[in-house]
This record gives sequence, structure tokens and C-alpha cells, in this order.
Amino acid sequence: MTAPHAARLSQTPWARARWLVLAPHADDETIGAGALIREAAADDRLAGVAFLTDGAASHGDRGPRDLAAIRRAEARRALRRLTPFAPPPTFLDWPDAAPPEEGDPRRARALATLAALCRRGRVDAVAVTSGRDPHCDHKAACALAYALAAAAPRPLRVFEYVVWAEEAMPASYRAFRTEPAPAGPRSLALAAHRSQMTPLHGDGFRVPERLRRMAPADVLYLRSFRHAS
Repeated sequence: MTAPHAARLSQTPWARARWLVLAPHADDETIGAGALIREAAADDRLAGVAFLTDGAASHGDRGPRDLAAIRRAEARRALRRLTPFAPPPTFLDWPDAAPPEEGDPRRARALATLAALCRRGRVDAVAVTSGRDPHCDHKAACALAYALAAAAPRPLRVFEYVVWAEEAMPASYRAFRTEPAPAGPRSLALAAHRSQMTPLHGDGFRVPERLRRMAPADVLYLRSFRHAS
């Protein structure tokens, strides 16, 4: 999704923010926030990248039994290809396509893990998939980020990045863009997610062509202050 009137993030109060990137699945981080990850990591402002689900359901019953482990390895490889400065990823291991509901202990554990990461990393901002993305895991990741911000003892802003949604974001959001990133590392990072890009593990989900054509810069959306959670 493009936002022609997006302000440059580097010219805003968040230019020196420390970031946590929250991705519902391994590959969303590259598609939606790859430029942000590179930019923040290069400046030692990337506190972490966290993956919400184990990804084991992307091939239904036809996938390999160890698909979750395969996708973990792919996520680590993709981050190394994006930038050599990324910290080790965090895996929350929610069941793929079946997010725990409010009150489920797994949700509380995920919030506690992310809160500890934010404290250690002095996180100022969380980048997460948009709540307007149609996938249930993308919506769940977004809700978790806002819950994390609401409970944080210090200001923590939530910026949404779009992966699947095609309609424009509402006027209640302000758009920001990162600096452009070189195409090579990002394309190589996406290729690292071989279970999602190729038939290596049989029939299953494939990243569609339109998502493989990643723009040089990421666009991040922040709810305006009067609408902020």
C-alpha cells in the first residue's frame, strides 16, 4: 500500500525511537517492515523482532510435521539477510490461524514476554500488522500491540504496517515512511521463507505476486492523538 503524502519518519519525533517489530507470521516482517528493520538495526535502535504464531498451519494437513521448526529457521535466516545487526528473534508460538481469546493464559504470557522485551530494550514504538488486514492473526497481533502499549509504564506508540489490506487507511491515521532500503537484501530475505515462496514442502500457502513486489520504503500508520488507544 502506498501513501504519497506520508511524512518522512526521520524528520519526526520518532526519528530516534527504539523499535519492536511484531509480525503475526514469519514473512510478514520482511514484506511489511523490512526497511524499518534495516534502518533501526543499522542505528542500534532495533530492540527486537517477535513472531506471534508458529506458522504450522500454512500447509494444512499436507505440510511436514516439523513445519513450525522449519519456519523458525527461515525467520532467523531472513533476519540475517535483512541485516547483520538484528537481535535474535522472539517466538511467541501461538497456534497458527487460531489466536487465543481474551483471558487465555497464552495471551497473558505473550504480553508478559513482550513487556519484558520492551523494558530491556527501552522500546518507544511497536510496529505491527494493521488491524484492517483481513487475516485473524494479523488482527490479533494488532490487538496485542495496543494492549501492550496500554499496560506499558512509559509511553509506547503503536504504528501499523499493512500487508494484506487493499483499501486506504482511515483519515484518523497519520502516515509515515521509512528511508528507502536496497532491494537486494530484502528480496533475499523474502526468498529465505522457502516454505511460503516455493513448493519445497508440498502444496500450501504461497506469498502472492503482488506482495513479492515490495516498495523500497515502508509506510507506517499512527492513530491520531484524539483516536489513540
